[in-house]
Amino acid sequence: MKQRIIDNIQDSITSKKAVLETLVPSIEKAAQIVLTAIGGGQKILFFGNGGSASDSQHLAAEFVGRYEKERRALASIALTTDTSILTAVGNDYSFDHIFERQIEALGRPGDVAVGISTSGNSKNVVQGIAKAKALGLKTIVFTGRSGGALKNMADLVIVIPSQKTSRIQECHIMIGHILCELVDEGLSC
Repeated sequence: MKQRIIDNIQDSITSKKAVLETLVPSIEKAAQIVLTAIGGGQKILFFGNGGSASDSQHLAAEFVGRYEKERRALASIALTTDTSILTAVGNDYSFDHIFERQIEALGRPGDVAVGISTSGNSKNVVQGIAKAKALGLKTIVFTGRSGGALKNMADLVIVIPSQKTSRIQECHIMIGHILCELVDEGLSC
């Protein structure tokens, strides 16, 4: 058991080192996109499935509440939280449409849509990003593995260089927290 714990921690460190070596410019660009939107009075829309839904809710909460510094509340929504919308759209259309319908209703040009999918192939995230682009939103994708279908769809794609879902998710929330810190710092300048 002890070795399994050590191996998992080492694997996590290896994944984060790969992020450090390859993704710093992309993380910086994501912060610039978000800061520009917030500075213009726009909102951030987060969405994903399963653990990525949890990350979406977590990050939206950090923007609306606060991360580590006191600041004004920032307009951010997790499109994963309204069970009535999710089940109505899922039932009346299909689960593939749950994010695109909300983006159509809530998204405005200049807003930022952040789609999170470890595989990059979640149909509802793909359709959400496609709708966001069609409506003039800025688009950011957090993904992993090869990047999947989302790899060439968004304005900015952050592909975690790992094949393991748990490592990809750990890196997503780490990057999300870095994004929150950079936004806090950018707003205080």
